[in-house]
Amino acid sequence: MSRLTTFALGAAVLCGLHSGATLAEKNLFGTLHGHSNWSIDAFGVGNTSLGPEKAYEFARGERVTHLNGAEVQLSQPLDFFMLSDHAEMMGTAPGFIVEGSPTYDTEIARLSRDGKATEAFTMIGNAIVSGTPLEGLGDPEVTATLWSQYVALADKYNDPGTFTAFRGYEWTSLPGRANMHRNIIFRGDKTPRLPFSAMDSDRPEDLWDAMDAWREDGIEVFAISHNGNASLGKMFGLLDSDGALISKEWAMRRNANEPQHEAGQVKGVSMAHPMFSPNDDFANFEIWNRVVPNGGPAPALRGNYVREGWKIGLGMKYQLGGINPYMLGVSGGSDTHGTINTFEEFNNMGNHVNDSTLEQRRSGLPGQELGREGDNLFINPGTLTGVWVAENNRADIYDALERRESYATSGTRIAVRLFAGYGFPEDLMQSSDWVARARQTGVPMGAEMAMGDKPVSIAVQAMKAPESAHLDRIQIIKLWSDGYMEYEKIYNVAVSAGRTVDPETGAVAPVPNTVDVSNATYSNEYGAPELRALWTDPDFVPGQDAVYYARVLEVPTPRWSTYDAVKMGLPPSDKVPATIQERAWTSPIWVTASQ
Repeated sequence: MSRLTTFALGAAVLCGLHSGATLAEKNLFGTLHGHSNWSIDAFGVGNTSLGPEKAYEFARGERVTHLNGAEVQLSQPLDFFMLSDHAEMMGTAPGFIVEGSPTYDTEIARLSRDGKATEAFTMIGNAIVSGTPLEGLGDPEVTATLWSQYVALADKYNDPGTFTAFRGYEWTSLPGRANMHRNIIFRGDKTPRLPFSAMDSDRPEDLWDAMDAWREDGIEVFAISHNGNASLGKMFGLLDSDGALISKEWAMRRNANEPQHEAGQVKGVSMAHPMFSPNDDFANFEIWNRVVPNGGPAPALRGNYVREGWKIGLGMKYQLGGINPYMLGVSGGSDTHGTINTFEEFNNMGNHVNDSTLEQRRSGLPGQELGREGDNLFINPGTLTGVWVAENNRADIYDALERRESYATSGTRIAVRLFAGYGFPEDLMQSSDWVARARQTGVPMGAEMAMGDKPVSIAVQAMKAPESAHLDRIQIIKLWSDGYMEYEKIYNVAVSAGRTVDPETGAVAPVPNTVDVSNATYSNEYGAPELRALWTDPDFVPGQDAVYYARVLEVPTPRWSTYDAVKMGLPPSDKVPATIQERAWTSPIWVTASQ
């Protein structure tokens, strides 16, 4: 068995500084993907009143009015935020209801005013797929003016040291209706005159060309690939946009332009799938398999999922002269089209117009067949991005994301640290300065580390979220390839509630479940506020590339649909789980043999 030292510790959150952090580091949370009514599809489905300013006000902790008329406020403000409205026809939709505006008499405006949301959304989706702007909505001069206003709003709400608002947008590529969107994030206050949209091209290679040209003008930018669960297997595929096997040059360009991937959002989590990880008891989490824009069923394909992407990248490295095409960190996003997103299971108010009430979210009642009307049960409150940085500002957060030193959560604010190295001392995790020592002799999440001649050691720490449950366990997930097949193995490296890991099988008993579904309550009787582990890979093979990342699980808590059921005086729906285990996923560390 591996050398494994674990610790289950008492409460460790004091004045916002977690134990194990240095005084120079802050743990910040935010989201890098959201929409207001400046996104034409959001307006088309009925979000006619909540514009960009409401998104910023809500994100920084203000009380605002939801689409359903209720006053809503985050229990904790976000530390950073990027509003990423779709570039395609951006900002033109609010004119649909302004008589005399250039877009008022268009067909799409009439559909929207008449409440024909399905028809409007389909028309918008078809326009994006075809690359042809809708009638009256394609004037580049209008786009330039609106884009200038849009980035000015991000600057208005950016408050360095307190709240960071990034300039950005979403490139909405839908080749063959595969969701291949990217969220484009800019480091500073310099952006192009016009965003590059899917109307310009739906090929990522052309987007990268545009980004390269911007960099020549001094604009710092990268792309975050969209949650891949509806990508029809293309997000982590083997082919480029021309249908040719991806090349070494293509792999290098993707890595250079897309250091981040959205691990999940309101339309499902794409970290793993039980079809491809049958031995993973926790892979079946918030799965959502539908395509946009028509909402039809989408097949579960390997190239949709992050873990498979990391494995595919290891395998492709053998074919591409030592270049791994999928060196991606993970971050979290919302993708709300209702401007407001709470992220909290206990405070979920929906993310689109058609799920903003209890009754709408309840569609698909017990015993009914689950069809298109039941989709709202599978929507979730969204995911968050976590980073450790010196200061809350654009530069520090952007740089952490660019070097992949980030992690994603299911919406909770778990704090996680992960380092890999050789020769970490046995007492490392017992020292107050363990992070500084681990950073000095090892590498953090998101980094690439040269392989040595002895097994890799992983130092990991997780601390509970202030507004959420105790922790169940920390797992290290190892991925590797022999050039023919890719493999995975899951190690329970720290567990709570007095349980132990079976030395032969590596298994551990489930943490006791305290959830009372009839009242949507739970207790922190079990679990731990903090877990730490120093683990050494017992299956290390010299010369074999590997990927290591951590998954942190909370104890079971009620799912949002159970909270809703209690409010309505109904039993939980039998279409979705009544409880969940919220979690965090770190960006991986790549341990690489010399080529």
